[in-house]
Amino acid sequence: MKWKGVMPAMTTCFDAQLRVDHDFIAGHCRWLLENGCTGLVSLGSLGEGATLSFEEKRQILRTCVRAADGRGPVVAAVSSLSTSEAVSLAKAAEDEGCDALMVLPPYVYQGNWREMKAHVSAVFAASALSCMLYNNPIAYGTDFLPGQIQELAAEYENFAAVKESSADVRRVAAIRALLGNRLEVLVGVDDAIVEAIAVGATGWIAGLANALPRESVALFEYAMNGQREQALPLYHWFLPLLRLDTLPNFVQLIKLVQMECGAGNARVRPPRLELDGPELKETQKLIADVLRHRPLAVASYAMSMAK
Repeated sequence: MKWKGVMPAMTTCFDAQLRVDHDFIAGHCRWLLENGCTGLVSLGSLGEGATLSFEEKRQILRTCVRAADGRGPVVAAVSSLSTSEAVSLAKAAEDEGCDALMVLPPYVYQGNWREMKAHVSAVFAASALSCMLYNNPIAYGTDFLPGQIQELAAEYENFAAVKESSADVRRVAAIRALLGNRLEVLVGVDDAIVEAIAVGATGWIAGLANALPRESVALFEYAMNGQREQALPLYHWFLPLLRLDTLPNFVQLIKLVQMECGAGNARVRPPRLELDGPELKETQKLIADVLRHRPLAVASYAMSMAK
């Protein structure tokens, strides 16, 4: 498993009855890979994993694996209220042919280090798949500190990467200082990608890539290759949309960008509701303004949605 490049945290598409739209998800998988993404991450926060049943999660993973067809790894996000269900989902993901796991702390309960270590350790031990720890203290209230990450890395050989979403790029440098190249560090906050690459990140679990994969890949590659003159103008153009990934209603916002780009719809499952009123109009105006100045040299590579 290569934890590098742009791996979209995929949204979960729903039909008009809010059922999982497997046909769209399959086409979305193919389109993302065709546009340069190196892998796919399914069932995460952006994928509305908390509103999906266990069986729905299993079926989505099956759809993604079949659609990817070996052209890129499929990573299953493992999150649950209980450790036992998280372990069951990890095993199910392996059975469905996933290539790796993204391991989250439990929903709701914000335990201490001893409890959180026990939870993620149980998932690491439940599967032979390569694992990425998802650290997002802003969303989950659980913060895996660099020293704790080092402790886990010493105990679990299949712990191979960290998705760092603290929004503090100094964390990337701190993990690198402690662990060198033992772990890959991937960024999970869209508007910190260029800064994080500068201090050692080698991958991006990207949100806006769901709508603009070619631009995301180009930005990542420019930053990785030290092409400042190409990276910064693209980054500055992209930032108004990338910042949507940092807001509490980021799922609704990113799905709206998808819809405005012709790459999905805006449907979400309750308790989330689609944007309306002034917020909807203001966001649509923001998206239209950004897309009006879309870099043609990048956009010209974009492919139409696979059917």
